[in-house]
Amino acid sequence: MLDDMLDYLEHIRERPVWQPVPQQVRNLFHETLPRQPTDLGTVHASFMRDVLPFAVGNAHPGFMGWVHGGGTPVGMLAEMLAAGLNANLGGRDQMPIEVERQVLQWMRELFGFPVTASGLFVTGTSMANLIGVLVARTAALGVGVRQQGVAAGGKRLTAYTSAGAHGCIAQAMDLSGLGIDALRIIPMNDQYQMDTPTLERAIAADRSAGFTPFFIAATAGTVDVGAVDNLDVLADIAHREALWFHVDGAYGALAMLAPDIAPRLLGIERADSIAFDFHKWGQVPYDAGFILVRDGTLHHSTFASPAAYLRREARGMAGGSPWPCDFGPDLSRGFRALKTWFTIKVYGAEQLGQVISGTCALAQYMKQRIEAMPMLELMAPVALNIVCFRYRSDNADQVNTHIAAALQESGIAAPSTTSIDGHVAIRAAIVNHRTHTSDIDALLLATLAFGAAATKTGI
Repeated sequence: MLDDMLDYLEHIRERPVWQPVPQQVRNLFHETLPRQPTDLGTVHASFMRDVLPFAVGNAHPGFMGWVHGGGTPVGMLAEMLAAGLNANLGGRDQMPIEVERQVLQWMRELFGFPVTASGLFVTGTSMANLIGVLVARTAALGVGVRQQGVAAGGKRLTAYTSAGAHGCIAQAMDLSGLGIDALRIIPMNDQYQMDTPTLERAIAADRSAGFTPFFIAATAGTVDVGAVDNLDVLADIAHREALWFHVDGAYGALAMLAPDIAPRLLGIERADSIAFDFHKWGQVPYDAGFILVRDGTLHHSTFASPAAYLRREARGMAGGSPWPCDFGPDLSRGFRALKTWFTIKVYGAEQLGQVISGTCALAQYMKQRIEAMPMLELMAPVALNIVCFRYRSDNADQVNTHIAAALQESGIAAPSTTSIDGHVAIRAAIVNHRTHTSDIDALLLATLAFGAAATKTGI
């Protein structure tokens, strides 16, 4: 099984990025509950034949559809070790938790946070953003909110994010009990950043109307075009208005590893909390999200539980307090830290930073190629590693929707689509460390071919 997966990664360029799942293969997974054992080799053969060829393909260098990391053999092997150990990192005195604390120490160093800052591995940035909102809610309403609920304090809290922010910010407002209507969506400027004068007016208007502004969610690497909000200016506004300053850095935050890209994140070191994923630009296998909180005491107060079965002791297995379950909603937690620790130790921060710089350089290469092709049109500024473009056509939206699907079905490359200023754009997110200029060229040449064919047939 291990050999098969190493061979898969070694020869991945020989495979299509993605291919549709035949109905007969889907039907194989409609069987009833197995009552008797099956030979391991038989089950593995089914995996190799019926599952592996039909994955989404984000390990492939031609995958540019969404911001998915490519993973590495090192991370895969570390995941095997973690699964063999089968450690539950909810708590208790064990070395796996020290590995997680080591990664936390590295993240404090990377982002310039104090030694009292706390952090936690989670499934991904959606959960990390939710934790950020919950800690900020505790800061605004006090720890009593955990017992009494958000209505008891009599305050109507409002939060602010840009129109380019990920939908999980609104979801976090929903799940926290504050409500999506309490989230103010601030328009973007011509660089697709949150428009700060509009933000300041919105805060002032809410105060005048009797609301209590409490939270600004900035974005480092927007989901559509990869824009980075003006974090330093937003930090100034948050400080002046006494609001919690949170940064959704799902993939962009780790640009701090790249010396040539990090200056674009000026101000992130002033955040009250940062949410990000190691499984994107960090190339760690899924899943490995992280939340970093400046005020570790407040973070602890937001989640710590006095349950008797979680009793802490000064000695024995029940030592090691505080436990990770004191900083988030999960008591059962896998050893996500191990594959992250392995990745950082084996490759080093400098090499990981070079991968990040390399993907941004590829995006600039792609931008230049598009600008040199008369039939292609750039749709948005290229801030980091995401390129949005389209094929020029009288029926551009329909044609570019067709091109994106045709590219995916061809197995040559797998971009996605998004909407830019009301128009369909083909979106290429370059995240994988395996991607080269030849992969960019293949995508663009295939785009031209599929576009010409679509125009000829009148799609």
